[in-house]
Amino acid sequence: MRNTVQIILAILLVSTISQAQKTIQVGATTLTERDVVTGLDIPWDLVWGPDDHIWFTERAGKVKKVDPNSGNTTTILDISNMVINGGGEPGLLGMMFHPEWETTAKIYIVYTYGSFNDLYERLSTFEWDGTNLVNEDIILDQIPAAGIHNGSRLLLLPDNTILMSTGDRGNSSLAQDMTSLNGKMLRLNLDGSIPADNPFSNSLIYSLGHRNSQGLFLGPNDIIYSSEFGPNTSDEINRIESGRNYGWPEVLGACNTGFEVSFCNENNVAEPIHEWSNTPSPNGLLVYDHPAISEWQGKLMVAMLGGISLQQPRISVFDISDDGLSISNETRYFEDFGRLRDLCVNPHTGSIYFATNGPNYPGSSPNRIVEYYNDDFAVDIDELSDESQFVKVYPNPASEVINVEVSESFVGKVLDVISFSTGASVLSQEVSKSIEVIDISNFPAGQYYVSIANGKGLITKVFVKD
Repeated sequence: MRNTVQIILAILLVSTISQAQKTIQVGATTLTERDVVTGLDIPWDLVWGPDDHIWFTERAGKVKKVDPNSGNTTTILDISNMVINGGGEPGLLGMMFHPEWETTAKIYIVYTYGSFNDLYERLSTFEWDGTNLVNEDIILDQIPAAGIHNGSRLLLLPDNTILMSTGDRGNSSLAQDMTSLNGKMLRLNLDGSIPADNPFSNSLIYSLGHRNSQGLFLGPNDIIYSSEFGPNTSDEINRIESGRNYGWPEVLGACNTGFEVSFCNENNVAEPIHEWSNTPSPNGLLVYDHPAISEWQGKLMVAMLGGISLQQPRISVFDISDDGLSISNETRYFEDFGRLRDLCVNPHTGSIYFATNGPNYPGSSPNRIVEYYNDDFAVDIDELSDESQFVKVYPNPASEVINVEVSESFVGKVLDVISFSTGASVLSQEVSKSIEVIDISNFPAGQYYVSIANGKGLITKVFVKD
C-alpha cells in the first residue's frame, strides 16, 4: 500500500518535480552540470561538428555523434572488426573534419589494425553520406604501433595541412631515429602526400624526440600546443615548431643536467613550456575563447587522465602569456569524475564538454560526456529538443520511485536501468506508456542511469538513488 501511494503521488507531482543539478563556482560565474550521454566505451576524441553535434571516437572501434541538447546518440561508423584494441591503448583514436566540409564531407580518422604481434596504425578518410561514414580511403598506412604509446591526435593547420602525433610505441630509441615515423609529429597534405616545405627533405617528419603526445591544439597567433606523457616524471606541455627536436629519450623535461644541456645545444632541442615533476597524464587540450566563462577566456585547458595510479585526474586551467610562449598558475577543476580524456566547447553557448574514461588504467565503462554551462548563455533545451525523441527522468535524486517520461517513439522499446558501480543492468522492462513509474526503493544507494534505444538513436539519463 505504501509504495502504491508513493507512485500515485509521484504521477500527480510530475509538473512540479525538477531535477537537482550540481553546480560549481568559477569566480563570479556559476556553472551547472548536465549529463549528455552515459554508457560509452572509452570515448577518445571529441570534436564539435558542423551540424552542432558532438562527434566522437570510441577506442573499441566506433564513431558516434550526440545531439548535446537531447542527448540522442547515433553510431555512424563501426569498424570494431578491423580495429585492434584489446583493452590497452591501441584502437580508434584521433579524428578531424575536412576543412572544406560543405563541398568535401570527409572525416580523417586514425586507428590501429593487424594483430597484437604485428600491429600498425593508419590514417584514413571516410565520406559522410548524411547518415553514416562510408567509403574508406587509406592515405597513410603501416606506421608500426604497439600496446602503448601510439599518439594519434590530429590537427588541421592554417595552410590546410595535417599535423599527426605518433608515439614511440614503447621503444624510446625510435623517437630520435629519422628513418622511423614513431615518436614524431608528422605533417602531410590532405591527400596524404608530403608537403614540399616540410623541414626534412622528402619526409613527413615535422618534429622529433616525442615520447607520446595525445593532445594538439592550434592557439592564438597560430601557436601549436601539445601535451606529452613523460615516463615516471616530466609530463609536458610543448610548443611545436618546425624541425625542432623535443629531446626524448635523452632529455626529460627541461635541459637541466650536464648531459642534457650538451644534447640540447647540439640538437636544437625545444624545452617544454610547462613540466610536471609527477605524471598527471595530460591529454586533450584547448584554449577557451568564449565570454560565457570570462574567468577562463584566453586560458589553456588540459584534460588529465591522472596517471596510472589515478591520483590526479582533473581539468587544469592555465594562464597564457601575451606572446603565448609560456603558461602559469595552474588551477584544478572537476577532480571527482575519474580519468578525463578530452574536451570541447560549444561555440554558441560557451558550454564545455569533457569525456570520462573510467576509474582506472587503461579505461573502463561506463563512461560519460558531461556538460558544464553558464545559464546566462544557455539555450532552452526543451525548445530545441526533438519532441519525437526525448527521455526525461525525475525526481533526481530519488529514494522510492523515479518517473521515466518518453516520447511516443520509445513506447514498446526496452528500458534498462544500469548501475554506475558495476556497469550491470539492475532492471530491464518494456516501455508500455509515455510515463513509466519505476520502484527503486530496493536499489542500493548510488548512481544509476536509464538507457533506451530505438531506430533513431540512444538516450541515457543519469539519476541518484539516495
